[in-house]
Amino acid sequence: MLSARGIQKYYGNLWVLKGVDVDIKKGEIVSIVGPSGCGKSTLLHILGTLDEAMEGRIMLQQKEIHTLKGEALAVFRNRHIGFVFQFHHLLPEFSALENVCIPGWIAGSRKKDVERRALDLLQDLGVGHRVENKPGELSGGEQQRVAVARALINQPDIVFADEPTGNLDTANAKELHQLFFDLRKQFRQTFLIVTHNEELATMSDRVLHMKDGRIVQA
Repeated sequence: MLSARGIQKYYGNLWVLKGVDVDIKKGEIVSIVGPSGCGKSTLLHILGTLDEAMEGRIMLQQKEIHTLKGEALAVFRNRHIGFVFQFHHLLPEFSALENVCIPGWIAGSRKKDVERRALDLLQDLGVGHRVENKPGELSGGEQQRVAVARALINQPDIVFADEPTGNLDTANAKELHQLFFDLRKQFRQTFLIVTHNEELATMSDRVLHMKDGRIVQA
């Protein structure tokens, strides 16, 4: 489903990614692990079209996404890719429901249809009772569940998660780990996760080990 070949990224003399190849199948949960500074997050952001490679090709569902630019890239990203970040990045002035709905509204879907799906997702993720609360009124674990719902609202082909449990306590981290697997079972959702959490990595279908800008073990 996702295939990347020869991904390179450098800043001047600093070579961050040195020709990385990645293949992810539909319904897989794959973790990327490795020491800080090895290029994990840079790779994730390039695969998710948030950053651009200097060299290499990326295919998602047979679409050459490395060739997309501007509005075409933004539209593709909105419709096919979901993101979950360590610090949630929820908009503080909007309710949980509104935060989840925003990508759907941007995609041009009917407002009522988006709100209905958002309510269903929030209920499924255990925060259906918090739909009217703003992020500042939610716990860290609740905020991350809202962020997951937002990532899923447009039924993306793949969700990229960058240290999704890095800002959570142990109990909430375990719950979020299980949530990813529940979502895979329920929706056959695909996840690519950058993590330092050994428990989450161990639970994954596959682990990609990175070192010095390369995948050294898969």
